[in-house]
Amino acid sequence: MANAKIIEQKAQQVTAVAEKLKESSCSIVADYRGLNVAQVTELRKQLREAGVEFQVLKNTLVRRATANAELSELDEYLTGPTAIAFSKEDVVAPAKILAEFAKKNENLNIKAGVVEGKVVDINQIKALAELPSREGLLSMLLSVLQAPIRNFALAVKAVSDKQEGGAQEA
Repeated sequence: MANAKIIEQKAQQVTAVAEKLKESSCSIVADYRGLNVAQVTELRKQLREAGVEFQVLKNTLVRRATANAELSELDEYLTGPTAIAFSKEDVVAPAKILAEFAKKNENLNIKAGVVEGKVVDINQIKALAELPSREGLLSMLLSVLQAPIRNFALAVKAVSDKQEGGAQEA
């Protein structure tokens, strides 16, 4: 009887992880071996503040979830202790936070990830981490959108100043 209950719980966990892999815009697999409790707590805090969920999971459970989510290419990276950062909204945030943390703590090793439903390797994760944050991209876009209006306002002011200067001379 207890075995059936345990099997049901594990099946629910597999389903939950598969859903997170499907729903997340970015999921990053990392090896956390060698990090102490304080370091893991700090990493979790940084990720949580960015709206990223960080879970330590068993590889067999994740392999079953990747099969359900049709992401079996991720299985080759599921060796050793595995933690996964799931982000539903921001694609860049987990990559940026984990890459920065890995620079300061050599015991954190990013293995691979899933970005927009595609399995990516460490090089693609690093490239993603170098992109500006969502807020940075939005401010760049806003700056680009404001440039024509700003230039028009400066041109109108210059014409106005010129006309005022001409009126004073006369």
